[in-house]
Amino acid sequence: MGGTNTKQDITLKELILNLKNWILYLISKWYILILAVVLGSALGILYTKLKKPIYTATTSFVLEGAEPSNGLGQYAGIASMMGVDLGGGNGGIFQGDNLIELYKSRTMIEAALLKPSQSDSSKVLLDHYFEMEQLKDQWKKKRPELLSVNFALKHQNSNSLQRQRDSVISRVVDDINSKKLAVGKPDKKLSIIKIDVSGTNEIFAKEFNEALVAEVNEFYVKTKTKKSLDNISILQHKTDSVRAAMNGAISSAAVAIDNTPNLNPTKQILRLVPSQRSQFSAETNKTILAQLLQNLELSKLSLMKEAPLIQIIDNPVYPVKENKIGVIKGAVIGAFLLSFITIVILTVINTVRVSMKD
Repeated sequence: MGGTNTKQDITLKELILNLKNWILYLISKWYILILAVVLGSALGILYTKLKKPIYTATTSFVLEGAEPSNGLGQYAGIASMMGVDLGGGNGGIFQGDNLIELYKSRTMIEAALLKPSQSDSSKVLLDHYFEMEQLKDQWKKKRPELLSVNFALKHQNSNSLQRQRDSVISRVVDDINSKKLAVGKPDKKLSIIKIDVSGTNEIFAKEFNEALVAEVNEFYVKTKTKKSLDNISILQHKTDSVRAAMNGAISSAAVAIDNTPNLNPTKQILRLVPSQRSQFSAETNKTILAQLLQNLELSKLSLMKEAPLIQIIDNPVYPVKENKIGVIKGAVIGAFLLSFITIVILTVINTVRVSMKD
């Protein structure tokens, strides 16, 4: 037991002695450490001057889904008799995480990239992305064939150009999703959705954010209300057809009377049969028209209930939020990193030197 304690004491003493020697060694190299601090600070300041700032454009909005259409249930049977569904069964489409994933889809991002720039109508937002990433300068040296591709057109003149365009667009979408686009809910309990777009180009960050939000929200509203819009279109067509048939029957009844003026009383059948037939058709179409008009109004009410409310809370405005490392912070970080690297190198050199002596 005593021998073990002695070995432990010796090891602890050696550890303390080695630590002391290491500190004394670093102190003896004070001029190197000071040089590392000064040089690291200078490099940190230079980095902050050369690095482009990152602009982050933010849009937040609250989403209120469609109201339950239970109040229309009593009319569903009537509407179904006319071959019309009043809707209300798509309440779960694009809710929650589904809507967030919609913002990250290739279709939505590509559609936003191909929108005209508000600051320069001769360009699309994809052109601003190319300028920001300096891709065309790289293509001149490595892939000049890409310069002949018109990226603003979805369909190219040849399969080769189409393949090259789709390949570049796919890489742009992947880059935006991984580095430049952040979509989520600040609080899981709330219905607020926040979209951040970052980039070294202030114009691209702001305009792409606005274009993407507009594209996705428009697609979302159209998809949510498509069923009701289709129902309204069908009902409107049927209503117009029945109204035309009713008007035709009324006209036929009047024509039958006009065609038999001063009719012989013994031949009333020549007037009564066509006239009554037309009147019966008109009355029937009148009843159907009244029912169709009622269903048409119910479908319009269903459309109003299904249309989601998207209320923008914050829009990106100029100047866009700028994320840039300050000069002092850059100097401190640079000094710390280079000093740490210098200490590690000096420690390794000292360890090798001591080992060689032993």
